[in-house]
Formats: sequence, C-alpha cells, structure tokens
Amino acid sequence: MLEPRPSVRLSHDDLIDHLVRSTALQRGEAARVVLDVLAYFDETTEEFVRRRHRELKSGGAVNIEIFERIAAELPHRAVAPPELSLRQLRRMVYG
Repeated sequence: MLEPRPSVRLSHDDLIDHLVRSTALQRGEAARVVLDVLAYFDETTEEFVRRRHRELKSGGAVNIEIFERIAAELPHRAVAPPELSLRQLRRMVYG
C-alpha cells in the first residue's frame, strides 16, 4: 500500500479529514483519492486533448465529433484554458 508524500498529506489534511468524516473511506484511501484527483487536474491542456482524443477514438468516434466534443469539454475543466479553435486542437494531437 503506497503512502502519500508527507508534503501532500500536510497540505491537504483538511480535505482528507473531510473525506474520512463524510464517506466510508479510511484515511489512507482518502489520501489516495485526493492524490488521484490532483493528478487528474494537474494535466496540461495538451495532455488532456491528447488523452481525450485517444479515448474517444478508441470508442469509435470520428475526428470531427472528437474535436467538437473536446472543445465543449475544455471550458468545464477546473482551470479552463482560453478558447481553442478546432484547428488548434487538431494541431495539439497531430503537430
């Protein structure tokens, strides 16, 4: 079982305590959830676009649908990037 880094534990103790109080999670499980969520939101815009493109492509979607969906999802990220055109999104994936 991996223990969270001490700096993460100290800086997010209040959130971990809240999760322990409000869910059935044990402290170690709550700490791992916090770390997973932080890692998810630490993803750059480019990483998010590439990951979502791979996920949607593997689900059978075609590029026009994929890029429109990604463009619709981006403003709902925790820290939304500036609005990107479909062309800018394609360039992130294909260079």
